[in-house]
Amino acid sequence: MANASTTNNKNTRPLTIVADSNIASLDEFFNAFTLGQDSQRSQRPVNIIAVAGRDINDQLLAEYQPDVLLIRSVTPVGEALLADNNSVQFVGSATIGTDHVDQDYLATRNITFANAAGCSKHSVAQYVLTAILTLRPQYWQPSTPPLTLGIIGLGNIGSTLAQYAYDLGWQVLGYDPLLPASNINNASFAQVLSQSNVISLHVPLTDKKHSTNASGSDYPTRHLIDKKALEAMPSDTLLINSARGPVISAHDLEANIARTGRQVVLDVFEHEPKIAESLLSKLAIATPHIAGYTLEGKLRGTQMIYDALCEDLAVTPVQTMHQLLPLNMFLWSELKAHPERLVKFYDIMADDASLRDKLADGQVSGADFDQLRREYHLRREWQF
Repeated sequence: MANASTTNNKNTRPLTIVADSNIASLDEFFNAFTLGQDSQRSQRPVNIIAVAGRDINDQLLAEYQPDVLLIRSVTPVGEALLADNNSVQFVGSATIGTDHVDQDYLATRNITFANAAGCSKHSVAQYVLTAILTLRPQYWQPSTPPLTLGIIGLGNIGSTLAQYAYDLGWQVLGYDPLLPASNINNASFAQVLSQSNVISLHVPLTDKKHSTNASGSDYPTRHLIDKKALEAMPSDTLLINSARGPVISAHDLEANIARTGRQVVLDVFEHEPKIAESLLSKLAIATPHIAGYTLEGKLRGTQMIYDALCEDLAVTPVQTMHQLLPLNMFLWSELKAHPERLVKFYDIMADDASLRDKLADGQVSGADFDQLRREYHLRREWQF
């Protein structure tokens, strides 16, 4: 379970890191050589404890007393995890989303937090494009009127997806109440629902703000897509969720698909990591929360929290993801010129089949879902 990297510097206390073992190139980024050099080029001993993200709990932290906690999206971080811990001084999440981290609580404890905003924006956008063009290959061709892509949430991923859509000659209806109106943020929620051929969700998971939930939102996204929203969509509108599972009500979605035959693509699920067969059987494409799982996206996420930790420790970063990346021959310009090669760029139906193969006794188990993510063969981003 433990992977220790140390030096012979006996005068420096080791830096202990507890980390999700699913963080890409963990050792290459966080060992003593890449992390511990100060201005005098001296190295601080580093002890890396790599474990499954769901196994990071208060007992583990009590055992190892880490200075640094590195996580991905499956590890909730807040008072329940850290109330009895006085060692953690830095939390880094190698993910775009932050709904699993209570940042207000960390601030009260003076614990530095960093995440990897934008690390997989191209990876997820390319996942969405692949899903659309696998199910509806006619959208490669110019049409009159052109495809209208509705994007709900215009942060790093949503805005990146919009740029790909424009490059394909599609129209974009974007909705994000937290951003000012723009050429992308150009529609109401109702317009996106009723006027889009495809709707893609790219919002964080937030709850309604009230007296007992100061960190809530005036625009909550939990069950944003419910029975009412689904009924506002034409039955032939393709719905894609690669954001957070509970943004869609699974119960309402099942009922809507059964009634309309709607095509739906889910990479995330309300009751993840378990998936009920009753929902899975109704989906056009289902994948195990791997939309952002490209080599570039994963390494970029690690790079971002590595850089942030180096800054926090006042040491000079010496590792870069470019030193770890093999040559990439997947070019967006080539794919546009030869759309029949899409399956060679990304075979999304292979990921769908891998998930469905795990069905047993009416569901995909949490253990099997996590195994698919842990053992996933990372794709390559298409160079834009």
